[in-house]
Amino acid sequence: MGFVSLGLNQALINTVQKLEYNEPTPIQLAAIPAVLNKQDVMARAQTGTGKTAAFALPIIHQLCAQAGVADDTKNTFLKALVLTPTRELAQQVSSSFKKYAIGSGLKTVIAYGGVSIKLQVDALQDGADILVATPGRLIDLMFKGVVDLKQLQVIVLDEADRMLDMGFITDIKRILKHLPVERQTLLFSATFDDEIFKLSKSLLKNPCLIEVDEKNTAAVDVKQLVYNVDEDRKRELVSYLIGSKNWQQVLIFTRTKAGADDLAREMCKDGLKTSAIHGDKSQGARERALQEFKDGDVRVLVATDVAARGLDIESLEYVINYELPFIAEDYIHRIGRTGRAGGSGLAISLLSPSENYLLEEVEAVLGERLAQQWLEGFEPDLTKTAAPTRKNTRSAQARRQKDRAFGKKTGNSRRKK
Repeated sequence: MGFVSLGLNQALINTVQKLEYNEPTPIQLAAIPAVLNKQDVMARAQTGTGKTAAFALPIIHQLCAQAGVADDTKNTFLKALVLTPTRELAQQVSSSFKKYAIGSGLKTVIAYGGVSIKLQVDALQDGADILVATPGRLIDLMFKGVVDLKQLQVIVLDEADRMLDMGFITDIKRILKHLPVERQTLLFSATFDDEIFKLSKSLLKNPCLIEVDEKNTAAVDVKQLVYNVDEDRKRELVSYLIGSKNWQQVLIFTRTKAGADDLAREMCKDGLKTSAIHGDKSQGARERALQEFKDGDVRVLVATDVAARGLDIESLEYVINYELPFIAEDYIHRIGRTGRAGGSGLAISLLSPSENYLLEEVEAVLGERLAQQWLEGFEPDLTKTAAPTRKNTRSAQARRQKDRAFGKKTGNSRRKK
């Protein structure tokens, strides 16, 4: 079943054919007709399965069907809003809208923090149909009076679970107060949990629930390996793997910004050209580092979880979890940077004794055990005291470390980034 059967207009059919989208993915097959039918949609699928096209194509179709889209007058009111948790994802989504809407007369504007707001204000004042934005910057623009949401027809929450993890729920509620009651709401995510379903009840009206794979699963074409190694030998092991196997493009995840910078600096000393990206880097620096990585000028990119969503690197084969994430679902998004669009990939996690409880949480989300192994020459020192492995015996120090990382005063609060 091709895109022609989904009810998209001929201009969009021609566009996807030029982009060599031969067959719609499962999420596109399920979501596009529902969006075209103007239903609220709650959709979940793995990363790299075409979720952006699943909502962008039908939104463009709907806007093009309205009279006056292609005239030369300024569009005072926004018609579609897409909220994303990170700048990188905003850039990816905005780029997709512009690519799909070529020749339609629709104008897409992007807005995110970390850069001057003036250009974004100017772009909006010049008229826009579609706005792709991070929640914080959208609120800044609303405060300045340059965004009018009174006639908004559709809002998309992309990677909604990540927005909740990053503490954006308050911002989202503030934004929703300015939206018309009659609207179409689309919620797309790679994982669902109880908090997502709770949010959906306050946002969506009789939604079409779409789940195209088993809940919270990793991409089937990604091979997952776990190496036991002492904390102080992780960097040595990473450099050995990359150098000895001649891997040319490797994405590494750390938990902290300082850890990303330190690891990149030490790997450069090992002779591996490495850059780091995280929230403290300027937007320009992040974009340069990512482009150099894509172009092959940088062999290794070290990132915090700010990059786990929105990084779309064609044919990326290798992802390394230098440290397991504190939020188990982030593991799925990290390794989802490889094995995209039907490709295969390798995801390696380095496990020190103090991280055993984090691996248990990842396995609980995956619903499977990940086999642990040693790499010859990097065997862990068994004379060291082993850390507890069960959640109910987790050390108080480990609990405090996790809570500090998220700015928690209680076990239920979340950090706002």
